Amino acid sequence: MDSFELHEGGVPEPEHGELLVRVRYLSVDPYMRGRMRDAESYAEPWDIGEPLNGAVVGEVVESESDTYDTGDLVTGNGTWADYSLLDADSVAPVDPTIAGLPAYLGALGMPGRTAYFGLLDVGEPTPGDTVVVSGAAGAVGSVVGQIAKLNGCRVVGFAGSDEKVEWLTDELGFDAAINYKDVDDYRAALDDAAPGGVDVYFDNVGGPITDAVFTKLNLDARVAVCGQIAHYNAEDVPTGPRKLPQLIASRAKVQGLLVSDYATRFEQASEQLGTWVASGDLTHRETIVDGLENAPDAFLGLFSGDNIGKQVVGVSE
Repeated sequence: MDSFELHEGGVPEPEHGELLVRVRYLSVDPYMRGRMRDAESYAEPWDIGEPLNGAVVGEVVESESDTYDTGDLVTGNGTWADYSLLDADSVAPVDPTIAGLPAYLGALGMPGRTAYFGLLDVGEPTPGDTVVVSGAAGAVGSVVGQIAKLNGCRVVGFAGSDEKVEWLTDELGFDAAINYKDVDDYRAALDDAAPGGVDVYFDNVGGPITDAVFTKLNLDARVAVCGQIAHYNAEDVPTGPRKLPQLIASRAKVQGLLVSDYATRFEQASEQLGTWVASGDLTHRETIVDGLENAPDAFLGLFSGDNIGKQVVGVSE
């Protein structure tokens, strides 16, 4: 908490093509940890002293655009603040009749699109496949598992509490779930939960879970590497088992995933995700931490597993 400061200032004024948005909810995401260190990554690090930014959803209170009017609900990339200036060309409208506003930062936002493209384009599931998801009770993993079920797959998830395991199996329809905090031997747990081996592995975590899954990959398995949250706060990452030899016999494909690579197809994903949510085929859940001043706590909670589903911060009613 000593690394964060809360500042007060005036409400900004929009210029041509901009919207002044009263932020209702803002998103905290694991990838933000990488932007808090000056190291080579796929996203530029934040400058010390500058406002943090990420996905927000809120109400337009002043518009300098012909596209949006005062009172419209939109989502886009803004700052951690009560009011944020958003480029009208880079926001998307929000329909509260499909889902509540927080869902547009989760299942109907960037995490949902990450799950959609990561599973379907990288994982390439086919009916009957066994899909294993680490971080399965998080914003991305919970959607991955449900899309896999919609595609006729057997789905196994790793999560960090009995409550999360029950949510995955009882509400989201996972075929099996493993509380990794209660298991000493992940390989043995996989033998029970995925006796036929693993055809698709969606990796949000890395670490010992991934080491175990790699030993269970079937012939022509696909691995989508979305996140490595087990390592984000580590000062020295342990070497761990060497995984590459295991790919020779299985001929598995391992591919990293950045959702921004699919920007030209975001509308396609958002439309399908919205259809699934509206029909009840896709369940979503958000863990809401109230108060802008509590955004750092909400962010840090991601790394201790405080959230079920998407972690968001409620900024204003």
